[in-house]
Amino acid sequence: MEDNKLRSRGWFGKSGKDGFIYRAWMKNQGYPADVFEGRPIIGICNTFSELTPCNGHFRELAEAVKRGVWEAGGFPLEFPVMSLGETLIKPTAMLYRNLASMDVEESIRANPIDGVVLLCGCDKTTPSLVMGAASVNIPTIVVSGGPMLTGRYRGKTIGTSDVWRFSEMHRKGEISQEELTTAEACMCRSNGHCAVMGTASTMACMVESLGLTLPENAAIPAADSRRKVQAHLTGRRIVEMVKEDLRMSQILTKEAFENAIMLNAAIGGSTNFVIHLLAIAGRIGVDLSLDHFNDLCSKVPLLLNLQPSGGYFMEDFYYAGGLPVVIKEMIGMLHDNVITANGKTMAENCASAECFDTDVIGTLQDPVKTLTGLAVVRGNLAENGAVIKPSASLKPELMQHRGKAVVFEDIDDYKARLDDPDLDVDENSILVLKNVGPKGYPGMPEVGNMSLPKKLLAQGVIDMIRISDGRMSGTGFGTVVLHVSPEAAVGGNLALVQDGDFIELDVENRRLHLEVSDEELSRRRSFWQPLDMGYNRGYVNLHINHVTQAHEGADLDFLRGGSGDKVTRDSH
Repeated sequence: MEDNKLRSRGWFGKSGKDGFIYRAWMKNQGYPADVFEGRPIIGICNTFSELTPCNGHFRELAEAVKRGVWEAGGFPLEFPVMSLGETLIKPTAMLYRNLASMDVEESIRANPIDGVVLLCGCDKTTPSLVMGAASVNIPTIVVSGGPMLTGRYRGKTIGTSDVWRFSEMHRKGEISQEELTTAEACMCRSNGHCAVMGTASTMACMVESLGLTLPENAAIPAADSRRKVQAHLTGRRIVEMVKEDLRMSQILTKEAFENAIMLNAAIGGSTNFVIHLLAIAGRIGVDLSLDHFNDLCSKVPLLLNLQPSGGYFMEDFYYAGGLPVVIKEMIGMLHDNVITANGKTMAENCASAECFDTDVIGTLQDPVKTLTGLAVVRGNLAENGAVIKPSASLKPELMQHRGKAVVFEDIDDYKARLDDPDLDVDENSILVLKNVGPKGYPGMPEVGNMSLPKKLLAQGVIDMIRISDGRMSGTGFGTVVLHVSPEAAVGGNLALVQDGDFIELDVENRRLHLEVSDEELSRRRSFWQPLDMGYNRGYVNLHINHVTQAHEGADLDFLRGGSGDKVTRDSH
């Protein structure tokens, strides 16, 4: 892009009063006059926050990006946006994903930015930043914060997925609170996001699969010096992207989305991938639906042996060769000629990739599991679809199962009755949790991987089918059906399920069926009343009134599509 066509020249290239105001106030930070004379302005969108522990090292990461930008002849300017820390935010970070995306979109569009580097880490920071940037569609590249080092506890490796195991052991009385506290200090022992293939790691793989990062971005540990090298090189590359005018819409093609879907199945990525990818597609204008996921995932086996679907950790994944190895293994199934952020094709980027540990990364001929990493099921209980992660099931025989429903009307009902000794439940039952969807909670929390009833844990039961309109942590596992759409809060058939109803799950045939007649469902519906959400102000009220259903990405209806990068009014 020629200097006189840089977007930032609409601010810093002006003469008279307007140019004076734009440049003078910037100069109070000590910038010399020549940095305003035709250098591409590179925004560094930083989600650093001490309330987002996974992103706590981003100040240092941003400095590495700046070094690269300066070297390449750009002018780096860092700016903050709303940061979403999954571990602390109540009721759920997902409630605020769309709000953060609005912050990103308006911050980029309203400021003199020619290209932007997105610093992403914790679960929702990646999709929210990508969604917001996609709506503006200027040259954009992502740097992920990287996973934390693998935890060590009593001679064993541990990660976030072990939280659920520790919890069940504690509920059964097998470990004490003191032992839990010791494990806390052993698990999160470095900077970075979850060390397993949870949602944060999945999102890092997603942006690399989409072509929005430099190769190897996904798996480099946060504590590894090569993470800062990656950030430095990304700073150099974004300046070149601006000169080439390589925009997000040229990278985020339909083919790129299809690649990401297949690769997510191969790595056993989080089910949250579905809802975030659908939302990103809606922002950039790519037609994507749940049907695409089934069509593309059905023949993809699990190639990555990482928790929660396997046994290893993100650190091991990097040392084994990282995502480029998986891409190279899958290249015959992928659209290998798509352009990525470094200007090269996907095939070119993985050409020299080499696997250094076949226990961690399998092959199509010798996969880790033949079960796919993702399936979409439909039926009268999920007319618009629901998702399940077969590779994370602890009892593969549950992939085809019929059982009686044990129904919890909402999260409070679930917490109050789950461990009641008189709860009418056995290992063949199906746990059903209502009203935890996009509108119903509100915000669609990660509660879908319900704990098992205490009395069944005591009997040695390790897995049951669980169904809800909510999500589950990407670090979770089990036979869990999620994102049921329409959700209970809008009157989907999930709202009408009663204790004792038989439900059939048939993953091979992609079916989820409630064995209740249409006439009986109609009768029940006549008595159904929507929840009184009790929110009448602020962003939460806006969310409830405008959030779409899970199969549409749970975005706000008025945010689909983009605003573009034009500012229609001058301030002076």
